[in-house]
Amino acid sequence: MTKLRIFLKYWLPVLLWLALIFSASADPHSSERTSRFFEPFMHWLFPQMPLARIEGFHYAFRKCGHLTEFAILALLLWRAIHQPQKKQPRPWLWPEAGLALALVFLYAASDELHQVFIPGRTGQISDVAVDVSGGATGLALLWRGRKFIKRA
Repeated sequence: MTKLRIFLKYWLPVLLWLALIFSASADPHSSERTSRFFEPFMHWLFPQMPLARIEGFHYAFRKCGHLTEFAILALLLWRAIHQPQKKQPRPWLWPEAGLALALVFLYAASDELHQVFIPGRTGQISDVAVDVSGGATGLALLWRGRKFIKRA
């Protein structure tokens, strides 16, 4: 496989996902945008629920989004690092997963630093922890899934 094809197959999806995360974190009103849909929907589902509780659910929903986007990033990074050769499965290698998670951490930290410079946004260490937890969760599910598939 040529280097260009390897790049397009394995690394381009990583770069596109990084660009998507970057563009989402550059939005100074992202919380307001999701609350315009999420909070009225929750109020429609649960008309008696207090606004403070709906806002709490909105916060949790947004953190789940962080978890999910960084789980996907970890999976894409692992795939790019792992690169099975000639369509033959390779064994799970912990250093590959560790490298993918380290790269998730570096991007999560840089993403929060980036948000410090966006008006209306703040960078939070707790968000880095959520993002890295998402990456670790994605990799753990992949590891567990690979073990399950081998037994089948």
